[in-house]
Amino acid sequence: MSKTCSDCQCNRPAWDYQLGCFHRPLDLPSAKMPAGLKLHITSKQTPIPVVVIGNGPSGICLSYLLSGYTPYIREGAEHPNPILQRKLVESPGTAITLQDLEYLSEGLEGRSSSPASLLFDTLLRPETDFLGDVDSVLTWKLEPEKAIAHLVLGRDPPGGAWNAIEGSMITLSRGDWMGLPDLPFKEWIRMKRRNLRNDRSTAGDILNYYRYYVKKKGLEENFVSGTMVTSVVKVNKSTVNCREKEIFQMEVPYAEDSEEDRSMFQVNGFFENEFGTKQDFCVYAEKVILATGTYDSPSWLGVQGEDLPFVSHQISALEEAVKTHQVNPHSDPVLIIGAGLTAADAVLLAHHYNIPVIHAFRRRVNDPALIFNQLPQVMYPEYHKVHQMMKEQSVFKGGPYHGYISLPEHYVTSFHSDKKCNFKDKLGQCKTFNISMVLILIGSNPNLSFLPNNGTMLAIATNEPVNSKRNPLDIDLFTYECIQEKGLYAVGPLAGDYFVRFVQGGALAVASSLIKSQKRPP
Repeated sequence: MSKTCSDCQCNRPAWDYQLGCFHRPLDLPSAKMPAGLKLHITSKQTPIPVVVIGNGPSGICLSYLLSGYTPYIREGAEHPNPILQRKLVESPGTAITLQDLEYLSEGLEGRSSSPASLLFDTLLRPETDFLGDVDSVLTWKLEPEKAIAHLVLGRDPPGGAWNAIEGSMITLSRGDWMGLPDLPFKEWIRMKRRNLRNDRSTAGDILNYYRYYVKKKGLEENFVSGTMVTSVVKVNKSTVNCREKEIFQMEVPYAEDSEEDRSMFQVNGFFENEFGTKQDFCVYAEKVILATGTYDSPSWLGVQGEDLPFVSHQISALEEAVKTHQVNPHSDPVLIIGAGLTAADAVLLAHHYNIPVIHAFRRRVNDPALIFNQLPQVMYPEYHKVHQMMKEQSVFKGGPYHGYISLPEHYVTSFHSDKKCNFKDKLGQCKTFNISMVLILIGSNPNLSFLPNNGTMLAIATNEPVNSKRNPLDIDLFTYECIQEKGLYAVGPLAGDYFVRFVQGGALAVASSLIKSQKRPP
């Protein structure tokens, strides 16, 4: 005979007399609510084991690893690195997630500073930096008993920031480096009968691949799109009282917590229901993984007039202006500020439509730190073309490229409502240009406004804002757990991993840590 709830006296059957009541869920569209999750009103909470904030490549890869998909060394496989190979044969039949990642990764070198990233990358793509075609030494087994219940929250559909990138843009990385475990990107491309340009692909293809991956691997029930997280705080389980609040909750009760682990995370936010109305939610989790990337908060110059309507910080503004004919070949020039690849993409886009451009940046054109000097010309001819334009078509000497002017070592001092922009050059001389619109493309910062102090207390330099390149979160290199906050993890750019091929190593480290420490019900 079922017992009634002792907490709120609702007289409905209790799903667990000790943990609280099992209220009838609200009627929400299935697209908003993954299978196995329901909205409840309760006073005591059994937390979800894991909540992942961010549904880009990091979040997708992590969901795959937490869903019971387990990596083993393929029988008969031999890694081309003899030292690593000797280590791998020491534990035959043992899942990689259960092995010592620090021991396996020792001595590995490559394009990442993360040992876990180098390890997973070389297991998935041996010799890839030397354009080798060596098969992965991994094989994958679905072992449901090893799965860890989790929830992946994302503002957009699966794919994260790739949802916001113009679909025709060519990726910086090679196509096969954009793939996720156990479904090579090249296989998906062949299935779609598409071709890679210089082994690179379009952003639209990458986004479609990630969405296909989530569906193909059966991960959809773990993802909740359309959510915005507003706060993440650690709370004591004994003091939690969520009466009158709507929450996501797993239906499976877990064992009572040990004495040494009485805390959990409270994740608050909102989503839009089927009527387009914002609805609050509250999730409790044992562990939280930050996988939000850095695309959300573009960097600003901090100059007068930067908030004027014709000034934008995203390349999508130029795409929209082209479509709506706000700019055309006869307009005043579009001012593009920045010397990175996004700024170069904007130059290429404007050049394609014969729209005049003024391209301003603070560095010297021959500065070795410019990204163009780090890219092979054969693979990236379009970016080297932009670099050539930057060098040969300056305001000082003119050049062969009609409709383009380069302003190296120039600093914006102000924008004005009459669409004039003031500059100073390296000698302090002032210049003024008429412009049609401005694109400030100087990088971006992570939006961690949902964390106390914007997450600065979790960074390596706690007195500086979090920045993926200069000041990432301070993590354990082999678990990716935040040093300053146990139970909180960070993957992807937040942890200093920028490329898709390397963010997967962070997901492996997190999954390994969680699997090794997992508590099972008695």
